[in-house]
Amino acid sequence: MKSRKLILKVLLSVALIIIMVLNLSCTIAAGGRHTVGIRPDGTVVATGNNDDGQCNVDSWTDIEHVAAGFSHTVGLEEGGTVVATGNNDDGQCNVDGWTDIGLVVAGDWHTVGLKNDGSVVATGKSDQGQCDVLGWTGIQQVAAGGAHTVGLESGGTLVATGNNDEGQCDVGNWTDIVLVVAGYAHTVGLKDDGSVVATGNNDEGQCNVAGWTDIQQVAAGRAHTVGLREDGTVVATGRNNEGQCKVNGWTNIVQVAAGGWHTVGLKDCGTVVATGNNDEGQCDVGGWILETLSSEPPGSYHLTISSAAGGLVTTPGEGTFAYCENEVVNLVAQADACYEFAEWTGDVGTITDVYAASTNITMDGDYFITANFVLLGYDLTTDSTAGGSVTTPGESTFPYSCGTVVNLVAEAEEGYQFVNWTGDIATIADVEDATTTITMNDNYSVTANFEEIPSINWPLIGGIIGAVVVVGLVIFFVRRR
Repeated sequence: MKSRKLILKVLLSVALIIIMVLNLSCTIAAGGRHTVGIRPDGTVVATGNNDDGQCNVDSWTDIEHVAAGFSHTVGLEEGGTVVATGNNDDGQCNVDGWTDIGLVVAGDWHTVGLKNDGSVVATGKSDQGQCDVLGWTGIQQVAAGGAHTVGLESGGTLVATGNNDEGQCDVGNWTDIVLVVAGYAHTVGLKDDGSVVATGNNDEGQCNVAGWTDIQQVAAGRAHTVGLREDGTVVATGRNNEGQCKVNGWTNIVQVAAGGWHTVGLKDCGTVVATGNNDEGQCDVGGWILETLSSEPPGSYHLTISSAAGGLVTTPGEGTFAYCENEVVNLVAQADACYEFAEWTGDVGTITDVYAASTNITMDGDYFITANFVLLGYDLTTDSTAGGSVTTPGESTFPYSCGTVVNLVAEAEEGYQFVNWTGDIATIADVEDATTTITMNDNYSVTANFEEIPSINWPLIGGIIGAVVVVGLVIFFVRRR
């Protein structure tokens, strides 16, 4: 029996090491409103809010692990030293003296480092005791939340310190844990059988993970939790007000990260997908190609998309995007008013239909494509009834570009007067004015209408006047009598 327990303990330790290698050598990290990634050459790229300099990572090299707090970023260098940038109001970036570090994690306002000997160091805000890790030993992995810190011990059990108002530190009875992550006020543990446990604040359902199975990695955001299945698909639960849990269509994912209100996924070819709040550009990762966690990753390529005058590409957008080899990408071009889509040009060899505004392209190389549009043209046909004519533009059929404002002038002959315009009159400025305009948004036919001016019957008018005078005189003389 003792030997069996010893074997299980050894296997669990091996599993922990595998988890550390595969899932904790983080290529991507999501902070409060920014995202960070490691390129294949060990340099780092970042996007999103940079008010505190949390994205100033351009000079970093030889980085093998990144972590992101609410507004600071931490990088683990190959030699076990640590760099940090961003908000340092609470000393969360004071990591210059750290050595022999094997893992770094970042909470909202504090940073934690796991040393190679299993001890732990921490810096930053500790008003809730979140940095009280001195004395921890035999730790295999650490996690940092809003104001709490959790350590995974070699036997699959946990220790925790910091704020426990929501029960986020109530992990003392957890066993067989191989990975732990911490959100703002909740903690999530991955068990060795692929199931998941969680504790802490559950107001948004972020701890509703009881039914998850076949999970190989978990991530915790401010109020949501993400799980990576063994088949490369992703599940999520919790707050979804910004779409941070909309991960149902993700495939071939090898790592996930959860930020304040966004979620990021690393694909097996090194490209990145993201969902959720993008007000600060934290989800603008479409062009990234990062270090992968596979020894033989599939190829990845860039697709650069632009548009000519008259429209734009709405899916996937315009700019440069990264995709895995053989990935089929949806293309949708939308024409502006008065234009229509014409064709795709450039590297169109793998586009399904170059003349369709909605089509697909298969990524077998680096491609540059352009959506082209043509200005629509319409005919204006003018004529007139008896008694006048259309002098501007004349009477015939005239071609115009869509949107052109055409002057209309109708001139009556002697004895006639203009009445109105009839026909396709929806865009005529004033149908009762002989001088007006028409806007060409379609093929139109209009008619200028005239009527004869009635002649004056002078004898009749004279007779009426004479009769009125006679009646007036009669009345006058009658009254005088």
